[in-house]
Amino acid sequence: MTLIFVILILSHLLGISQGQLKVGFYGNKCPNVESIVSGVVNEASASNQNIAPVLLRLHFHDCFVQGCDGSILIESGQSAERHAFGHQGVGGFEVIEKAKAEVEAVCPGVVSCADIVALAARDAILLANGPSYNVETGRRDGFVSNVSLADNMPDVDDSIQQLKDKFLEKGLSEKDLVILSAAHTIGTTACFFMTKRLYNFSPNGGSDPSMNPSFLPELKATCPQNGNVNVRLSMDRGSGEAFDSQILQNIRSGFAVLQSDANLYGDTTTRRVIDSYFGFLSPFLGTSFEADFANAMVKMGRIGVLSGSQGTIRRVCAAFN
Repeated sequence: MTLIFVILILSHLLGISQGQLKVGFYGNKCPNVESIVSGVVNEASASNQNIAPVLLRLHFHDCFVQGCDGSILIESGQSAERHAFGHQGVGGFEVIEKAKAEVEAVCPGVVSCADIVALAARDAILLANGPSYNVETGRRDGFVSNVSLADNMPDVDDSIQQLKDKFLEKGLSEKDLVILSAAHTIGTTACFFMTKRLYNFSPNGGSDPSMNPSFLPELKATCPQNGNVNVRLSMDRGSGEAFDSQILQNIRSGFAVLQSDANLYGDTTTRRVIDSYFGFLSPFLGTSFEADFANAMVKMGRIGVLSGSQGTIRRVCAAFN
């Protein structure tokens, strides 16, 4: 009986050690995986200049529903997670599938789709001249993908407290909220997400008074009332194609495009985080925005992961085995 108990304890501890993410997880089993994924991402960028924010957003949306388990990649009809309202506009699925196919050709049954999503996001950030960082790998793919599980995604209309709560639920701090929201430094949004802020702002209607007065006519010209809600505009005014901290400066100055970004400056704690990057001594004190962003991405990539003997390795990312 004692021997059995010891074996069970050792097996449990072994499971824990196997279940930890680590940099270089595939070093022996699939040493070329990172170069393969990077090659596919770079190839995709040649034909789609918007692929960097697309792949970055895909990783975020995957991790915020059931953890970073590749559940958003499943295409099994309208009940699949990827069709959730909160995932509108999420793309990059074909890039992940192509990378998976190339990885499978040399390392069949070894690398998870969830890890490929995380690697592709890092490579996408590099494409936009953002920071490089080591991606922890060892995630396994999930068995569940259901549209209802994405009901609690962070939303552009969320209050600052709702955003804080949603991030805290995932083990992310208020600083992480600011830093990961700053991913809006690259990419675009649709006028659809601007309508309330421009023309029916709660509680009294009209436009959001927190916007810089000189910015309002500019936004209304791009997104006129009753106009085409599918028109795209940069989320980072004046710097939408480069990865930098301009998005945070825009938020400070009333030039935030999205309501959720603007809300970050209306809260004492998140405002303090934003301001910390622009103080007189900030270049000499503490970490840089780029370093903090890299750290926040690594932290986000640990949300709810399946590892060790959990989950599975899919043969293709869009379907369960």
